[in-house]
Amino acid sequence: MSSFKERWNIKSNWQVFVIILVFAITGSSAAYLSKPILSLFGIVKGNVSNWLYYPLYILLIFPVYQVLLVSFGFIFGQFTFFWAFEKKMLKSMGLGFLVKDKKNLE
Repeated sequence: MSSFKERWNIKSNWQVFVIILVFAITGSSAAYLSKPILSLFGIVKGNVSNWLYYPLYILLIFPVYQVLLVSFGFIFGQFTFFWAFEKKMLKSMGLGFLVKDKKNLE
C-alpha cells in the first residue's frame, strides 16, 4: 500500500479508499449507462446481431468511462489525481493530442 501511495503521491489511507471507490463506481456506471446510450441510436440487443451489439457496447464504454472518471473524481474531491491519471492514460494510448500540456503552450 505504501508503494501505491508513494507512486501516486497519495497522502492518506482515506484518499486511497476514495480513489478505489471512484474507480469502482465509474466502472459500474459506465457499463450501466452505455446500454441506454446505444438504444438512443436504435441499437438494441434484440434488434441487432450480437456480433455488432457487443463490440459497439464495449467501444462505447471507453469514452463514457473517461468522462465519468474525471466527473466522479471531481465529485469526491480527487479531481487533481484523476485528471493527472486521465492525461497519463490518454498519452500512453497515443491520444495525448486530446489533452494539452501547459509546457507545450508556453
